[in-house]
Formats: sequence, structure tokens, C-alpha cells
Amino acid sequence: MSDTDFEPLTVTYEHLRHSEDSAELSEFARRELPDRADQAAFSRATALLEAVGGNAHTPVEDRIFLAETMPFPNVLVKLAADPEPDVRKAVAGNESDKNWLVGRLTKDQVPEVRDTALRNGKTSWKMRLEGAQNPEVDAATLAFLATLGTELEPKAPAVLSSMVRRAVALNPNTTPETLAKLADDPSAEVRHAVAKRRARE
Repeated sequence: MSDTDFEPLTVTYEHLRHSEDSAELSEFARRELPDRADQAAFSRATALLEAVGGNAHTPVEDRIFLAETMPFPNVLVKLAADPEPDVRKAVAGNESDKNWLVGRLTKDQVPEVRDTALRNGKTSWKMRLEGAQNPEVDAATLAFLATLGTELEPKAPAVLSSMVRRAVALNPNTTPETLAKLADDPSAEVRHAVAKRRARE
């Protein structure tokens, strides 16, 4: 056991939050978590990871590691505000995210972060619809959104998923290949949107 195990949590937390020792921070980031059965030790460890994740002196690769692997909202919220887009992108792809956190990342200023968040299964239908309507979303993400409720998530709510596919059909970034697929969509609304879009071109 190290001396820090005997320190009050707040002392260790503040130390890690302000530490400039990247080796120490990296070691904490990669440290194996205690067994969940030991609730006190487990809670302490996850609280300390919040401090490590929020410290800019923690090496970027360790912050990305935490963003990809951690299921804890307190840690992910810190990392979702990271100045490095690659860290935010890793949070955006983490399927342990809460839907409100992914929703926040669908509005990120960096396209790769937004697109990754839109592909996350935890993203709400409201955010998916807004993404499908966004003229800045890339063609590959629109192609992904165009499959929701048909090829992907076939048991999704029919009305909501067809609204997303319809918005994809009307998005100027949607490729002719994606439009061709949507022209045979099971929803009449989507097929109508494709015809409307083609008539404008």
C-alpha cells in the first residue's frame, strides 16, 4: 500500500488534480480498479480518476484510454470537456455514456467528434434527427443514419427512425448512393423526400 492510501480522499484528489507529474498521473490512469465488492476502495478510485482525467498534465494517450474504457459519468464528463478533440472523440464513441452526454457531443465544434457521437447507440432520436438535418454532417455519418430502423436497429420506433431517414434524404451532403437506397425505403415519407430532393436537382 502506498502512503496515499491513508490520505483523506480530498487531499489525494487535490494533489492529483494539480499534479504536473505526468508519470504519476499516467500510472494512476492505468491502475487496475479495486473489486466492486470493496465499495469504499472502488468509489475512492473512481473519484481519483476524475481528478486524473481532468488534469491537462495527464498524457493525452492516457486521457484517451480513460475516455474509451471508463463507464463512470463523473470521469466521462470531465473528459468530454477536454481541449484535445481526440479525447472528446473517444468519449463520443464510448457506449457507456449517458444519452445526455453523447447529446452534448453531437454539438461539438469538431466534425469528427460530432460524427462519432451520432453513431453512438446511446444517442437519443432527437439528437439523431438534428444530426440528420445538419448540413455539416459528413456523408459517411448520413449513410449510417440512413440505415437506422431498417438495416440497423430494426426494432426502433418506426415513426422516429423514418423521420431521421427522411431528414437524411433531404440533407445536401447525402450521396447519390445513399439516396438510391432510400428510394426503396419502406416508409412512404422517406421515398417522397427522395423524390422531392431529386426534383430539386
